[in-house]
Amino acid sequence: MDILKLIGRERELFCDDLVNNQVILKEVVSSSSFLVIGAAGSIGQAVTKEIFKRDPLKLHVVDISENNLVELVRDIRSSFGYLSGDFQTFALDIGSIEYDAFIEHDGKYDYVLNLSALKHVRSEKDPYTLMRMIDVNIFNTIKTIEQSIKKGSKKYFCVSTDKAANPVNMMGASKRIMEMFLMQKSTDIEISTARFANVAFSDGSLLHGFNQRIQKIQPIVAPNDIKRYFVTPQESGELCLMSCVFGENRDVFFPKLSEELHLISFAEIAEKYVALLGFNPVECSTEEQARELVKTLPNEKKWPCLFTLSDTTGEKDFEEFYTSTEILDMNRFVNIGIIKNELTFDLGLLNYFSESIRQMKSNLSWSKTDILDLFHRMIPDFGHKETGKYLDAKM
Repeated sequence: MDILKLIGRERELFCDDLVNNQVILKEVVSSSSFLVIGAAGSIGQAVTKEIFKRDPLKLHVVDISENNLVELVRDIRSSFGYLSGDFQTFALDIGSIEYDAFIEHDGKYDYVLNLSALKHVRSEKDPYTLMRMIDVNIFNTIKTIEQSIKKGSKKYFCVSTDKAANPVNMMGASKRIMEMFLMQKSTDIEISTARFANVAFSDGSLLHGFNQRIQKIQPIVAPNDIKRYFVTPQESGELCLMSCVFGENRDVFFPKLSEELHLISFAEIAEKYVALLGFNPVECSTEEQARELVKTLPNEKKWPCLFTLSDTTGEKDFEEFYTSTEILDMNRFVNIGIIKNELTFDLGLLNYFSESIRQMKSNLSWSKTDILDLFHRMIPDFGHKETGKYLDAKM
């Protein structure tokens, strides 16, 4: 499957920047040790492969998903072979005592990259999954930074999201609050991060769902009123590694908006996807019609598609990588922009957030409203959109 063609592009986004910096990038990676956390997710796998193929001295990868780690190793062995250095995988939960013991035993890494996250807007539908999102996106980040500081790592990288710029959903807001804590910790270790667009065909994404629907002979469903920017999985790994290696303290890397990176609707991608598989898309008007037609249309080289308006909680009308108040460096790289952050944070506010969450957990009782009010305290202009409808209620 030609992902570039599906998202409407002719060439890879960061090829010029990689060529211009390939010598230094190879020298740094080949002389350094790396820990990749959340390495078996789509972005984590992409980052791991970018590091692996540049022959690091040590590459340890951690993820909670044992099965995805197995596939990552198979993928790497099949594509790149072997390292001359130390490559190991560990099926661990970052929040566990086993992970703490793992770090205590060694924990000596030049670069620590944290790609673990709860990334779905749909995760805010209930207060319990929402609290886990806060744990993973914020408190696990704080924990792994503190461990990196203790062990003397030279650089910490973690991935943010474009949805952290003027957030309208709880996922984006959790990453914005994470960025606030990064500012505080940047006084003790160099930290850089990245915001980028949707990663095409990443695990759990709508485009990844297209693959599942075809395999299971089910209708393709997509919103027709939402346009998004897309990067390929490889490009997401390249941007993260570039930020990790070349980012200065508190830098946020992002893809420049350009002709190469343009908006495209999910419905348009769905039509291209079906056509590339040799089917003619047939637009349906209801879920029932789509479920019925999928029983017969594939035999006629046609595929039922349902394109609808988006009305679920947390969907942002447009995407942006930075806000009007952030200072930018648009000259250092060809297709990468940089947000330059000054050191500024409100320690009292950060402590208030941590204590409020601790109290909620101690009481074993909290509501989505409780968390939403706390998020508004942290981000006064948080433009949360609550429609009362969630993606789990749709096909």
